[in-house]
Amino acid sequence: MADPKEGGIVKRGHEEGLELAIALLKEFELPEGLLPLADVVEVGYVKETGYVWIVQRKKVEHEFKMVSKLVSYDSEITGFILNKRIKKLKGVKAKEFLLWPPVNDIYLDHPSTGKIHFKSLAGVTKTFPVEAFAAGQ
Repeated sequence: MADPKEGGIVKRGHEEGLELAIALLKEFELPEGLLPLADVVEVGYVKETGYVWIVQRKKVEHEFKMVSKLVSYDSEITGFILNKRIKKLKGVKAKEFLLWPPVNDIYLDHPSTGKIHFKSLAGVTKTFPVEAFAAGQ
């Protein structure tokens, strides 16, 4: 099996990695605050396939205060980025009661309704206002 990272653009270090991650979110019309990263080691993107990966020094937990949602970001996050969508996402979990189901699909409505949807492997979908994930939230 071919390496999914082959032929990718790779940025190393927190500043450059964060810059690439935010540029990708902007390019694909996703909210810039969707990935609150800390201590980024590497961010990569393969234009041909949309495969993206993010490596951070440690797991990060972030609360999106506007929607009272605690989200956990593993030290390695991978997925495929498309316009207004990230699919086959790995490394992101959202707290639901006492459980931490993995989030494997994030998408915005098209045409836009101002809503963003998070779907877990169990098929449960949660919908929130997009502005809850704007930069700085």
